[in-house]
Amino acid sequence: MTARIIGIGAYAPDQVVTNQDLTKFLDTNDAWIRERTGIGARHVSTSEGTSALATEAAKRAIADAGISPEEIEIVIVATSSPDRAFPSAAADVQGAIGAKHAVAFDITAACSGFIYALHIVQGFIQAGIYKTALIIGAYTLSKVLDWTDRSSCILFGDGAGAAVVRADETGVVKTLVGSDGTKNDVLYCQARSLENCLTGGKPELGFMQMDGQEVFKFAVKKVPEIVNAILEETGTDREAVQHYLLHQANIRILEAASRRLKVPMDKIPVNIERYGNTSAASIPILLDEMHRDGRLKRGDTLVMAGFGAGLTWGAALMTW
Repeated sequence: MTARIIGIGAYAPDQVVTNQDLTKFLDTNDAWIRERTGIGARHVSTSEGTSALATEAAKRAIADAGISPEEIEIVIVATSSPDRAFPSAAADVQGAIGAKHAVAFDITAACSGFIYALHIVQGFIQAGIYKTALIIGAYTLSKVLDWTDRSSCILFGDGAGAAVVRADETGVVKTLVGSDGTKNDVLYCQARSLENCLTGGKPELGFMQMDGQEVFKFAVKKVPEIVNAILEETGTDREAVQHYLLHQANIRILEAASRRLKVPMDKIPVNIERYGNTSAASIPILLDEMHRDGRLKRGDTLVMAGFGAGLTWGAALMTW
């Protein structure tokens, strides 16, 4: 048996912040942002936290799958922006949707999180431990951004994407994941500082910090590398793949991947113009859009690939 996505759903806050809106408090303009990133707008939450976004995406995925929440045996939320340090966002979702028979926990793998969650569930299903899972990528990155830093804040948006995954004869062919902790200072966000009764200080939180050039160099090398690896390890011809769903971080990264993989851009779907980088939510949001507008057909061969802080990366080859 293998894991197969049987339901998909996505949700983003109603509030949209355009590039023009950013010019009100940043020294930038729409053309500058679009040329460098491909982004025209992003969704920014003003009231809904990560768990609320994840819950709404989960409800939509469950409805799409046509199952009862009580059938779900495991809930995994991939996030680095939870509402609280504990309990987990997954526990919030479990309670909100009524998945009373499920075990629930979060994982932190940044923008690779959805692929990591699928990788974990695939292992559980192949081992015969669980048959039905709910995996979610959900982020409110807007709360950890320095909105005075135009090099980073223009890139990101809030949103969530969810998938119901069930044991089946077809579905995931292979997943691969990896990380390089020696590069953990390239992209990071400081949690509460170590201040307590002995140090005498007050704990502080940090903003996201990113070395954009290093992230870009890593991404344009790693994405083609992991896509090629998963194709070679499974003996899959790149021409047999209908869609390459790559993490929506920057249009230049997607175009570089297209050139290096020798895959036309019409096989690499893009929605970054309307969402920005939503981290682990980007791939399931893209999947949901393609599913609902009819671009995904049952039996299509898909490659999904992501990369993020850690540094982390992951890829999956699957039959839709």
